[in-house]
Amino acid sequence: MLTIVTGGSRGIGAATALHLAGEGHDLVLGFRSDPRAAEQVAEQARARGVRAVAVRADVTSEPDIEALFTAAADLGRLTGLVNNAGLTAHIADLADTPTETIRHVLDVNLLGAILCARRAVQVMSTRRGGEGGAIVNVSSSGATLGSPHEYVHYSAAKAGVEALTVGLSKELAAEGIRVNAVAPGLVRTDIHAGAGKPERVETAAARVPAGRAGEPEEIAPAIAWLLGEQASYASGAVLRVAGGL
Repeated sequence: MLTIVTGGSRGIGAATALHLAGEGHDLVLGFRSDPRAAEQVAEQARARGVRAVAVRADVTSEPDIEALFTAAADLGRLTGLVNNAGLTAHIADLADTPTETIRHVLDVNLLGAILCARRAVQVMSTRRGGEGGAIVNVSSSGATLGSPHEYVHYSAAKAGVEALTVGLSKELAAEGIRVNAVAPGLVRTDIHAGAGKPERVETAAARVPAGRAGEPEEIAPAIAWLLGEQASYASGAVLRVAGGL
């Protein structure tokens, strides 16, 4: 098994990469800005007995995406893609969110997922000479909750990711590729600090029926399951892992 994980240097992406390494997946880890963190994750994966490489890649850039898939081809036959790269970038009412921030969030969370999925299909589709595989898109509970007064723009992008999941699963049903999504809720990662609100994990926890934020390691098994053979009849599904949200 060989899987590309975008946004693989931190948070849910890093936890997923290490979980997959424990299941025997060779890995290509995409990262945008922290090569040291990405290489640390790759080293931990290799310590679990698999091959792992870190590749700097902006998922909004087609040449960068091509670099990810070239690195995968160097390792063998690609069997999976985890579309995890994402950011909120800003927490505020939509009216107070700069246009350039909105564009950036839409580009990374939605356009990036679409472009990476498209390239994975070109490689894995049995109709195009591939041997099949699985795509798991990382959405958010915000796709259905809307995230008012925080990041409506991000939630709109994630709703698009869920539409991508459903539509692409149907498009590829006869081409050997399953497409599913996982929708995490509030999770303890640095995505909140990246938006300027590191305290959000604690302040928002009271809204979660489970009474706490989730950990990245609690999301990773759901992603791994959807990639694996035990989920062979699952396609077009959105698996919510959100503590009851």
